[in-house]
Amino acid sequence: MPKTAVEPSRTGVAPWPAEAAARYIANGYWEGRSLGTHLADAARKTPDAICLVDGQTRISFGELLERADGAAARMRELGIGPDDRVVVQLPNCWEHVVISVACLRLGALPVWALPQHRMHELSGVVAHAEARAIVVPDTYKGFDHQALAHEVVGLVPSAEHVFVTGTDIRDGSVDLLDLLAPAENPGELAAAFDAAAPAGDAIAMFLLSGGTTGLPKLVARTHNDLAYMIKRAIELCEYGPNTVYMATLPLGHGFPNTGPGVIGALLAGGRVVIASSPAPELALALIEQEGVTTTSAVPAIVQRWMRHHEEHPGTDLSSLDVVQVGAARLSAEDAEEIGPKLGCRLQQVFGMGEGLLCVTRLDDPPEIVNHTQGRPISEDDELRVIDEEGRPVPPGEPGVLLVRGPYTPRSYYRSPEIDARSFVDDGWYHTGDIVRQTPEGYLIITGREKDLINRGGEKISAEEVETFALQLDGVTHAAAVAMPDRELGEQVCLFVVVTEGTTVELADVWSVMIAAEAAKFKLPARLVTIDALPLTPIGKVDKKALRADIARTGG
Repeated sequence: MPKTAVEPSRTGVAPWPAEAAARYIANGYWEGRSLGTHLADAARKTPDAICLVDGQTRISFGELLERADGAAARMRELGIGPDDRVVVQLPNCWEHVVISVACLRLGALPVWALPQHRMHELSGVVAHAEARAIVVPDTYKGFDHQALAHEVVGLVPSAEHVFVTGTDIRDGSVDLLDLLAPAENPGELAAAFDAAAPAGDAIAMFLLSGGTTGLPKLVARTHNDLAYMIKRAIELCEYGPNTVYMATLPLGHGFPNTGPGVIGALLAGGRVVIASSPAPELALALIEQEGVTTTSAVPAIVQRWMRHHEEHPGTDLSSLDVVQVGAARLSAEDAEEIGPKLGCRLQQVFGMGEGLLCVTRLDDPPEIVNHTQGRPISEDDELRVIDEEGRPVPPGEPGVLLVRGPYTPRSYYRSPEIDARSFVDDGWYHTGDIVRQTPEGYLIITGREKDLINRGGEKISAEEVETFALQLDGVTHAAAVAMPDRELGEQVCLFVVVTEGTTVELADVWSVMIAAEAAKFKLPARLVTIDALPLTPIGKVDKKALRADIARTGG
């Protein structure tokens, strides 16, 4: 299929107002340089230092740059150029890091997707991003990603290439290992990519954001805003050449990549250790073997690490200095146990693909670290906490969080209807998170206004699950709500109303969702059949009452 024209990414997003942009430049936040150039500069400082470890694979900074530039040149030969989009759907592996850096060097836009995504999600992301290429493993956990990628290429007019890593590279696919081979003329290529680097205000990448409509939204992050956020996080997280960051969370998420994560460790001259799984047997052993100093996790993972280390105390975790915990709410009880049980400092993190990043400071007292989710990283992050009528709430009272600032974009990518709800009153991003703000500016996350379920850091649209349930014969109404889960934070509980004489089982809902090729993490954990859904006085489904029913019945 001949490729179709792709619209320039800048035409699909609202720019920062000129006054705000001028202020961010004057304050030194926006440097006017590409993220790929920042990474190349870091690599040149210590070319022989090992910067990336994945099992037996150990890559130096010099080799990273040579592989990234070589891949950028080969992508260019295939017709992929600046502003083209490349969807990266890889598990945690060194190839994920190198292809992402290659895109940044070329000026192409990486779009990180999750390995759990299936046809339903992947085709939507590729089509919305107007992607030119999809990067996948041949198979992963028994699923044929290569076949799915080719099926998507056949459906989406812009998509042309499938890059594959693994032993089964089929006809029509490009071998990712060949693509990522070191450049034959590294000096010449590096100079060429340096000279042709995108401007700082160009779009650097699309991050995926979960939403109430189901399919991920695209957050367009510029080189200026993303580089500033990562470099500021580097300062607050005390990253440097001696940092050894272990990536355990899926690299399809921004948190392990940019918070400051993988890219932060590389920019700081440190080392990245790839964990193929967060399983404690692997992750804790890697900490000992590689001298890991910092990592990031969700509450469910760090709980497993603590239990495992208590039961198998022989692993030496003395190198571990900081564990960041975010993506889901960490209980105060677990927060208090992390230091004593793992022998490290805790840093709580609250962030989103749309920009805002909050962290507790490493010298904060325990009452702050254990009981808040941090405060914004920038002095120019602007926060408002409002009630249902849009009025500011009294200090310390819960309300919905609105934010804008130097790394919070002013719109989604080509989503005007969603923008109308999400970006209000002169560019404020309506997060949908319900928070309380302490006098010192720290946030305590108390809930969500938006209809999302947070399963171990993966955001699930209630509306999407309900839509699947309503496809079943006999289901007349459906409501999905969050159900507390000790390990994952929340699971999906689905309430359904069925016609008389009809029986619907949880397996029936699963069958519909699996047939639609939805990601398995969206499958509900519990199904409750009721006579009628409770309604609010204005006729909306009363999900507060449904959540109360779960609490009452011990769901």
